[in-house]
Amino acid sequence: MVKRKIVWSNRARIKLFEILEFYTERNKSRVYSAKLYQRLTKELKILHNQPDIGLNSEIESVRGLIIDDYILFYEYNDERIVVHSIWDCRQNPEDLIIK
Repeated sequence: MVKRKIVWSNRARIKLFEILEFYTERNKSRVYSAKLYQRLTKELKILHNQPDIGLNSEIESVRGLIIDDYILFYEYNDERIVVHSIWDCRQNPEDLIIK
């Protein structure tokens, strides 16, 4: 079994932080943000073992994993899985930047 390392790009880290911070401020609590983060972590563990489960995107090597209202855009090779962005599907699709 190949041991891949999961690497978050700077854009993906910033988007994740923005999403979690948004729900913390809106709900005046960190409970939902913590649950959302746990859900994303759980799906990343599955992705770690089965990197082909994501759907193909417009960019040839990039795939998208749908998690509730979000899409996690990533690409992988034998050594690592690079998370390029996380996208809230309820946003304007014209604002989407994957890589």
